[in-house]
Amino acid sequence: MAKLVVVTEGLAATAFELKSERTTIGRLEDNAFQLAESSISGHHCEVLLSGEEIVVRDLNSTNGTFINDKQISQQALKPGQVLRLGQVEIRLENGASTPTAAAKKQISQTMPIQGGVKMDDLGDKTRVVESPFKKKSDKANKYFLYGGIALGVVIVAVFVYVITQLGGGQ
Repeated sequence: MAKLVVVTEGLAATAFELKSERTTIGRLEDNAFQLAESSISGHHCEVLLSGEEIVVRDLNSTNGTFINDKQISQQALKPGQVLRLGQVEIRLENGASTPTAAAKKQISQTMPIQGGVKMDDLGDKTRVVESPFKKKSDKANKYFLYGGIALGVVIVAVFVYVITQLGGGQ
């Protein structure tokens, strides 16, 4: 029977036998094959058994689904090929050994991964990557509010002045 074997260090020896027609893979507990790793989406992909063919379909995951380093939306997976979900690599194998249960660690949200590391980035330099999710400053909103209040006070003062001038001139 075909099985998915995790080959990523730290999660190695985790495996799942493909017994049903549809197997969901993701970080959340309601998946048939749960992988509690922050780069994997809650419902990352599904594996479909169609006769002798095994098809992988991405479920709009944050970090994508790859077969042999090629991003896919849906594609057949063959024995020996490597399926990558986020930062976790899984190999499709034919065999009948007992699968190891996936860890039941809860991770609350998907952690997006950066585009990768180029060989030029390695070496003696330390590379600092800024988060694309910076905290927004509401400084401009405060200035807009203060300016609006000041303008409102000026308009009220002009209105009161005009009324007193009209009332005093009769």
